[in-house]
Amino acid sequence: MKHKIIIVTGIILSLFINITKAEGQVLENAIYKESIRTVLLHPIGEDLLPPIIKFNTNERLSLSFDDLNGGYTSWQYTFIHCNADWTPTDLWQNEYLEGYMDDYIRDYRQSYNTLQPYTNYSIVIPNRNINIKIPGNYILKVYNEGYPETPAFTKRFMVLDSKVIVGATVRQSTKIENRFTHQEVGFSIFTPNYVVYEPNSNLKVVILQNWRWDNAIFNVKPLMLRNNEIDYNYTDGTIEFEGGNEFRFFDIKSLRFNSERVRLIETRGGAYYVDLFPDRSRAFKPYITEKDLNGRFLIKTDDGRNAADEAEYAWVNFFIPFEIPYPGGDMFVVGQFNDWKHDKSVTPELGRMKFNYARQGYEARLLLKQGYYNYLYAFVNNTGKIDFTQAESNHSQTGNQYTILVYNREQGERFDRLIAVGVVEK
Repeated sequence: MKHKIIIVTGIILSLFINITKAEGQVLENAIYKESIRTVLLHPIGEDLLPPIIKFNTNERLSLSFDDLNGGYTSWQYTFIHCNADWTPTDLWQNEYLEGYMDDYIRDYRQSYNTLQPYTNYSIVIPNRNINIKIPGNYILKVYNEGYPETPAFTKRFMVLDSKVIVGATVRQSTKIENRFTHQEVGFSIFTPNYVVYEPNSNLKVVILQNWRWDNAIFNVKPLMLRNNEIDYNYTDGTIEFEGGNEFRFFDIKSLRFNSERVRLIETRGGAYYVDLFPDRSRAFKPYITEKDLNGRFLIKTDDGRNAADEAEYAWVNFFIPFEIPYPGGDMFVVGQFNDWKHDKSVTPELGRMKFNYARQGYEARLLLKQGYYNYLYAFVNNTGKIDFTQAESNHSQTGNQYTILVYNREQGERFDRLIAVGVVEK
């Protein structure tokens, strides 16, 4: 009887999702509930890799997240299939999912010996209850039982059906005015055993810098077609990115002693507080090579055995001095830890900074779980454009990782099939 109820719920949810799809709506990584923190989605055992698995294999993704409300909440989840531009496809759920159309997250742990109580939830996807029938882009949606229209969070992941090969390079921009500040990505798609019909319309590529979606490049058309090669080696700035700078970092894997970038750790009012050493603007400063995680972060604790339920939360204080605030926008702390968010959404870890006139600088306080973090300071003007020149500068020498996602809409299909993922580093 229980299984019959879940199946009926799945059918109703499938109808709801297909009826309420907003035309042209772009689905993204987002947290909509204030108590939800540290949403992690990655291949099992590979915490620093992006959420991509191969189609028709045993590869799986690990999802975990914390609810600072503690206790137990009945969470449900489902998947939404998307086009290359992350708009929902017009497929019914039973065309891309097998099993149930929605399911429950059953694995949870109460935090152990932490000042900040929370409940950690986890699940492996796809699984025997909900499996994937076709490759491409997917949105994982998690919501309170019975309320699919108000998700707690959404997360992007991809299922790869490898058909072609991508060869790529990164170089200084070929545009003279951007030569020392930008990087240009050139690549070719090789199709020795796969036919791409009408590549100008059916083939779609997306280029990501350090797995950022806020500055991703979409809809680049092939430059040239020859034999089994589709050429995207533009030399006019069509595929170029600001170089940025090497990432800043801090280490709070332990709250018992101060690491290199940590000035002070203290407890007050039943919470941990971490003061980082004040940063300095790197605008107009020479480039310095440093190893980093290309903006990523790793949840880990040296003060316990299991980071999932024993890692502590701490209020981390950031500060970067400026004589006066920059007009026409706001300063943000950004990185993969907050999905590079720099808008006014309800995501709890936005990183918006305030100007402190007494200290003469920008400051922010973020609640973060123990681990190792990369971050940058970004100025975002009132039109939403992100600018690193104010605090970080841009260098063509900066070490960045670029990911090329290749999609193809095969003849007779109504969705974009992910057929290759290429990775290249500067």
